[in-house]
Amino acid sequence: MKTRFGLSAALTTPFDDGGEIVLPLMTEHAKRCLEAGCDSITLFGTTGEGSSIGNRERASTLEAFAHAGIAPERLVVGVLVDAAHDAAEQAAQALDAGVRNILLAPPSYFKNVADDGVFEWYSKVFALLGAKARDIILYNIPSVTMVGISVELVGRLRNAFPTAVAGVKDSGGDWPYTERLLKEHGDLTILIGDERHLAQGTRLGGQGAISGMANIFPREIGAMAVDGRDDERVISLVEELLTLPVTPAVKALVAQASGNQVWLNVRPPLVTIPSEGRERIARSFEKAFSPKAA
Repeated sequence: MKTRFGLSAALTTPFDDGGEIVLPLMTEHAKRCLEAGCDSITLFGTTGEGSSIGNRERASTLEAFAHAGIAPERLVVGVLVDAAHDAAEQAAQALDAGVRNILLAPPSYFKNVADDGVFEWYSKVFALLGAKARDIILYNIPSVTMVGISVELVGRLRNAFPTAVAGVKDSGGDWPYTERLLKEHGDLTILIGDERHLAQGTRLGGQGAISGMANIFPREIGAMAVDGRDDERVISLVEELLTLPVTPAVKALVAQASGNQVWLNVRPPLVTIPSEGRERIARSFEKAFSPKAA
């Protein structure tokens, strides 16, 4: 029987005013998430602005996490690039360090591409990785990539590369797709990225989540991802965040919860949420999670 994936915090990346990663703060935050019940940490995902972080920075970050005593087996690493050679290089870097999984998004510069083309791209990445290819989680997030990973494509990839493809992270927010994915590929590690569908997906066999909201309240997200427990507070807050650029909005919540304004910093092309948006998020957070609301 496969080990349940559980909850992974899609870690936000702190940048100083000059745009450099603040590694001590990042590892400290990761430890807090783990201590609060997260099973793993996902680095360089969408919430972590992974597409803006280069190979040398990735190497130094992985080294910093090792020095901080965070075992590589508790790390998932996002790979969000277009060139197959770059994707293989980033994945190999992390796999050589012993990480738990690779979260591998499809190439996203060219739009309206066919499944055949996406299949060939993944095939090239796996060929370049060779024997290193393992524990790959396909990342379906068409709202960002504009390139979806169809249920049929999941089937083709898992059949062609059974030792490489371990699962799918579904951040599409399309419940019929999620339901079908769980029905047809439930023996894979299916992770629900949209918290609005998380508890329901868990009850249908989902194996957990890689969640940006776990940066702020990992225990509540854990109850949804592991126990299948509905939480309308989380859902209402997610609905509010979706009215804003999501990654800067999540960082605004982390800044509010921690009292550290460094978390507001993002890398171009993202921009910090304006004060009006931050105030609106803060009000929604307080409304949902204040002691009176509870």
